[in-house]
Amino acid sequence: MYRSLRILLLPSRLLQPSPLGPACAACAVQRPPIAVRMASQDSFRIEYDTFGELKVPSEKYYGAQTVRSTLNFKIGGVTERMPIPVIKAFGIFKRAAAEVNQDYGLDQKIAGAIIKAADEVIDGKLNDHFPLVVWQTGSGTQTNMNVNEVISNRAIEILGGKLGSKDPVHPNDHVNKSQSSNDSFPTAMHIAAATEVHEVLLPGLQKLHDALDAKSKEFSQIIKIGRTHTQDAVPLTLGQEFSAYVQQVKYGMARIKAALPGVYELAAGGTAVGTGLNTRIGFAEKVAAKVATLTGLPFVTAPNKFEALAAHDALVELSGAMNTVACSLMKIANDIRFLGSGPRSGLGELILPENEPGSSIMPGKVNPTQCEAVTMVAAQVMGNHVAVTVGGSNGHFELNVFKPMIIKNVLNSARLLGDVSVSFADNCVVGIQANIERINKLMSESLMLVTALNPHIGYDKAAKIAKTAHKNGSTLKETAIELGYLTAEQFDEWVKPKDMLGPK
Repeated sequence: MYRSLRILLLPSRLLQPSPLGPACAACAVQRPPIAVRMASQDSFRIEYDTFGELKVPSEKYYGAQTVRSTLNFKIGGVTERMPIPVIKAFGIFKRAAAEVNQDYGLDQKIAGAIIKAADEVIDGKLNDHFPLVVWQTGSGTQTNMNVNEVISNRAIEILGGKLGSKDPVHPNDHVNKSQSSNDSFPTAMHIAAATEVHEVLLPGLQKLHDALDAKSKEFSQIIKIGRTHTQDAVPLTLGQEFSAYVQQVKYGMARIKAALPGVYELAAGGTAVGTGLNTRIGFAEKVAAKVATLTGLPFVTAPNKFEALAAHDALVELSGAMNTVACSLMKIANDIRFLGSGPRSGLGELILPENEPGSSIMPGKVNPTQCEAVTMVAAQVMGNHVAVTVGGSNGHFELNVFKPMIIKNVLNSARLLGDVSVSFADNCVVGIQANIERINKLMSESLMLVTALNPHIGYDKAAKIAKTAHKNGSTLKETAIELGYLTAEQFDEWVKPKDMLGPK
């Protein structure tokens, strides 16, 4: 009745004929102007938490605690939402917990509905129901409850119940059974981190490793001048130079893998402070085994739950390994872009793939954009590690409360490093060519070939040849003969770049 009266009181100008058809009261009811359109009461449902009632959007599976968090933490917007890998990891954990809880008395019908709902979380079908940002409680409690509410309400729907009723599936009593946010969130952190490493980071690094290794072999016979302190040094092959990059990436992968055993340890079963209050003997071990089965990764229960809740040293270690990878990639990308600088006024020893126009004002300019992307990612990962380090160092008493920030940065580093490794390999490394003419020219002009004379005429005379040649703009051979230190034949016999590539 009230809504009908509202329409009858609309200004007469809103009922004037329009080009779309005749005006009438019925038309006005069906298409009220946006300015006066209001959400009907059935757009929301009322749910409760321990602080009171809140309006929850009718179409959403989350509940009152999630809504309260959106009101209390309006920080950053959609770009700062909890990473989806964390949500997926929660789905895996909640599914595993429901399976195990059946062994401890959870009704099979309820457990089955929880499992079905958790599977939808894992599959990403419910991503729109997780609106919370990273910047919330440091334990991640609101996100744990967001997951509990979504799974609870979806399970209720599966069983034919009413959303928000918490009947027959309660978010705390059933979905969160034998759990606390304090052990659930770190469990999800570890599942998410390990999964991202295996699915994104390690495959990306392996691809880059293989691409660099192929180039190292391709360039194995190309002799070039080396550089130390950015100045001319003795010769090496371009393949040897690239072999250093290959080894750096290989070591990086090994460091990542070496950091994973700690990440495979799960906090589940520690509940609030690590004692395991309100859980059952064997729950922790069974949940870890279920998670291992669901993910195919060797997760185990943490041997000390107090450490698992109060510290995140395992993730700091993993972040540190990724920081080292970032250092490696920074060096590799810088070397490649500097060796490819030019095309006419730089070093120009490498010819890099031309992928896109490089300037909005300089016609024909092409830039080493893949190298630039790598170095920017490396800088971001280094910054991420600083944040993870600060967060990891601030575990106070029985709980670290930097958990959301830590996992956000760990996941960001893993994703960025994995993705940029693939991009760098596909769009740059595989297409690198050696500029043989330029390489030979620079090597033949280098003064440091004089090092080969040390065993024959001594360091001091060799240095005199190099300095005199540089001062006069002459060649080493010309200068050595002019100074009377050796003959042309001796120079040709002793100064051979191909004989300077390794020990004798």
